[in-house]
Amino acid sequence: MGKKDNQFVQEITPMEVDFPQWYTDVITKTDMVDYAPIKGFMVIKPYGYAMWEKIQNFLDNRYKATGHKNCYFPLLIPESLLQKEADHIEGFAPEVAWVTHGGNKKLEERLCIRPTSETIICTMYSKWLKSYRELPYLYNQWCSVVRWEKTTRPFLRTSEFLWQEGHTLHETKEEAMAETVQQLNDYIAVCKDVLAIPVITGQKSESEKFAGGEITYTIEAMMKDGKALQSGTSHFLGKHFTEAFDITYSDREGNLANPYHTSWGASTRLIGGLVMTHSDNRGLVLPPKVAPIQVVIIPIAAQKGNVMEKVDEIYAALKARGIEVELDDRDNYSPGWKFNEWEMKGVPVRIEIGPKDIENDQAMVFRRDTLEKEAYALEGLDEKINTLLDTIQVDMYNKAKAFMDENTTVVQNMDEFKVMLEEKPGFAKAMWCGDAECEAQIKEETTATIRCMPFEQENLGCKCFHCGKEAKNMVIVGKAY
Repeated sequence: MGKKDNQFVQEITPMEVDFPQWYTDVITKTDMVDYAPIKGFMVIKPYGYAMWEKIQNFLDNRYKATGHKNCYFPLLIPESLLQKEADHIEGFAPEVAWVTHGGNKKLEERLCIRPTSETIICTMYSKWLKSYRELPYLYNQWCSVVRWEKTTRPFLRTSEFLWQEGHTLHETKEEAMAETVQQLNDYIAVCKDVLAIPVITGQKSESEKFAGGEITYTIEAMMKDGKALQSGTSHFLGKHFTEAFDITYSDREGNLANPYHTSWGASTRLIGGLVMTHSDNRGLVLPPKVAPIQVVIIPIAAQKGNVMEKVDEIYAALKARGIEVELDDRDNYSPGWKFNEWEMKGVPVRIEIGPKDIENDQAMVFRRDTLEKEAYALEGLDEKINTLLDTIQVDMYNKAKAFMDENTTVVQNMDEFKVMLEEKPGFAKAMWCGDAECEAQIKEETTATIRCMPFEQENLGCKCFHCGKEAKNMVIVGKAY
């Protein structure tokens, strides 16, 4: 046994016993994140940050393919700018952190640490834009924002988080609406193709939309405890901000006009969603497309025969295919300890190979998602592993989609909804009248919220499930993070 075998990770709290503690155990004991000295702030460690880089690279490539360019705007925003748009400041005021001193000198005007960047970006756009020939503005920035949250949990809700925020200007409403939809589709794609997370897409209600926006589109994912996670939003802002910040240009007739405006963002919250969609009581379960390490090779009895020679050969072949592979040849841990560690860290595929395997011209291949182990012939192993990774990616999405479907329930009235929340937490499909007061009462009675009005509408009846009035839309309702 290795000298550190008795120091294997402490037990992860079962999710069935305490889901929030299970989540905390998983993200901290897999070395993804640590708590910073300031309450509500997190340190993203290399293993967690590598996942963010995968998300970032996927989205950034899509943005650039559609003509978007990255830029950067200041962290600090003068209070006078934040107050230029009343709805916007009202929506963010409770969460704003303020800078009041520069060194020992009190500032003449308070500066807020950006909770979002509409105000500073619009200020600069008003300075830059002159003519319709310059449109569209297709700009995005990768940055952090600060929102002074009362209750925090790493990745899901922290006082500082990483994100991207795109802010575009367009000549016509049609172009701006197309942009809003396009960016929502990018978020759907990163969830499906990278994170293997199925989502419901739709429009937010008036009460839930972005402060100062006209329309907010959202993607909503279901976590293993049945709660919803808003995983990305895209906003059509109309001329709300461009008028408030006097963004004008000379149009095709030579008149001054205000452009149409969109904004859209996704954040490190996606990593929390990744964990809560796929992981289990052994730890992380990671889809190959987002896993920092896709394959780990563990030699058995490495000192015997030509084990390491064969291991090096397999390692090189996998590397040549572009697979992110790790060779764990540490001699101070037993194979069993290593198995447990890499399972906990969610590595999609483990290859075990020892003298007997080489004699049989095979390697043992373990799938983290299904916990199945199978003998693979050594010939063409790299190609088979490549195919297996693709299979795992698809299987994990399908499993999560089946879970979401199984835990989505049609309800006709509040009694059914309350029983659902108690006995089978998840999403409710229901008809709703569209009234904001009715929506507020639903939240007050159950703490659940209308997550969205799905684009794919179904006719489940003609009456609102809460008030009984004539229904206007089918909605998705549930408790959320």
